Amino acid sequence: MLQFANAKINIGLHITGKRPDGYHDLESIFYPVKLYDGVEILPSGTLSMRVYNYAFPLNEDNLCTKAYQLLAADYDLPTVQIHLLKGIPVGAGLGGGSADASRVLMMLNEQYKLDLTQQQLESYASQLGADCPFFIRNTPIYATGIGTTFEEIALDLSPYHIVVVKPPVHISTAEAYQSVSIRTAQVDLREAMQLPLQEWKYHIKNDFEEGLFRSHPQIQVLKAALYDSGAIYASMSGSGSAVYALFNEAPDLQLFQSFGTVFSG
Repeated sequence: MLQFANAKINIGLHITGKRPDGYHDLESIFYPVKLYDGVEILPSGTLSMRVYNYAFPLNEDNLCTKAYQLLAADYDLPTVQIHLLKGIPVGAGLGGGSADASRVLMMLNEQYKLDLTQQQLESYASQLGADCPFFIRNTPIYATGIGTTFEEIALDLSPYHIVVVKPPVHISTAEAYQSVSIRTAQVDLREAMQLPLQEWKYHIKNDFEEGLFRSHPQIQVLKAALYDSGAIYASMSGSGSAVYALFNEAPDLQLFQSFGTVFSG
């Protein structure tokens, strides 16, 4: 079985508190985008995983095998080999690892007829990571708590051209949180997204940008270049380092190639 796992962008991201369990409270809008990893599951004598187009060493305790093990603990699953073709950049704030793991859950459910509901799949996904349940639902949502409490929202960005640029910077989640300031959100994202898109840049912010721009100024330069090229709205996604921009008309992608790898959807 072969399927594709898509990325997401964060439209606004507020870090509002730290919990006793070490997680952070946040609020954000998650929006799916057309940037994909290929995920294939094949019968195999042992559980294993192969990753292609991936420059970093693979941690054997990765989210995809964890997803399999989570279901195998409750269901009699045969062992499988997971093939992963990376198209979503790593360390970019686009949720690639979470998307892959959630896709594995859905594929195992389908392939082995487990008849799990969306709610059950989201419950399993929440045990893997904060972003994972979103990719089960995979529609625009307003997320709170640790990123697993959802409120459906009406948001359609299909009239716009979305450009994502991943600079050659890898930002770990730990690094991102070390530099973020925890504060009460000054803007309700659900209200802010109702504003005309050209006003988003004055009201919708990503709290990770302030600290990470100091340690990685090339990301701030990239964001400014996207605005200089006509973007209506630009922001770092998640904990970075990718920056996305919304354009009324398709821009010349060559303008951004000096900043990193460019994706358009």
